Amino acid sequence: MFSTTSEYVWQKIQPRPRDAHKGTFGSVLAVAGSASYRGAAALAVEGALRTGAGIVTLASVEPVLAAVAARLPECCLCPCEAGAGGGISPQNIDRIRRQKASVLLAGPGLGYTAQSAARAAETRALVKTLLPGFSGSAVLDADGLNAAADLLPYMGKMLHPKSELILTPHPGEMARLTGRSAAEINADREGMALRYAKVWNAVVVLKGAHTVIAGPDGRCAVNPTGNPGLSRGGSGDVLAGMTSALLACGLPAFEAAACAVYLHGAAADRAAALHGETGMLPHDLLDALGTLFAENGR
Repeated sequence: MFSTTSEYVWQKIQPRPRDAHKGTFGSVLAVAGSASYRGAAALAVEGALRTGAGIVTLASVEPVLAAVAARLPECCLCPCEAGAGGGISPQNIDRIRRQKASVLLAGPGLGYTAQSAARAAETRALVKTLLPGFSGSAVLDADGLNAAADLLPYMGKMLHPKSELILTPHPGEMARLTGRSAAEINADREGMALRYAKVWNAVVVLKGAHTVIAGPDGRCAVNPTGNPGLSRGGSGDVLAGMTSALLACGLPAFEAAACAVYLHGAAADRAAALHGETGMLPHDLLDALGTLFAENGR
């Protein structure tokens, strides 16, 4: 086990080649958002764009796309028909599959049982169908994790894309995924993350104070950056987008997760210095992130 450092991060994230083009830095397809959670999709795709992905496409329902397009003209759009609870209907699966991408991000703001049982069923259908058929790597976050937790007992294993998988649970989501209590998870954060990273053949990012990043090969990092100002809705959506972008840029899953978590926390520390831990907001991380890249010649 090791503590992630600034030196580690900037060794992994190299300066951009002078002859680079958008294809050099991969493409992220975010399946995210619903009528109730429009901001989650917006924060996730901006996190991906600000962390260097060459192309970012958002598959979502029209109210989400309208909000994102107004803020982020750089984001490509895949319009989807609405289903239960104003979320993405599974009837859009073929349309989503036609989008070319090297990384799939599934989960932020999709909606689940807080909306309705029908919304939860449709989110499960999206995750169950899109994840195993995806040819690249994937990041599963938020309601994508809730869907995976409900599917695990029936599938007998974690759903997996053809390449690498990163899961980003907070302790409550990790408890649902494992059938253990959040107290048990927090009592042995490193051990739990390592155990299930191996069981699921995935990189597990167990969020919280001193986020743990565990790989299926036994590697484990503990993150030193961040502060309680991250304790509000939307912070995890930014992290999911950042992680997806570093995967798209070519970092292996463990390194992408470790670097994203470090930078997310470092940006939060900058935001807290400007706005205070109480006053800072998740979108403040995005400007601070740009400053960190600039200061390090990236």
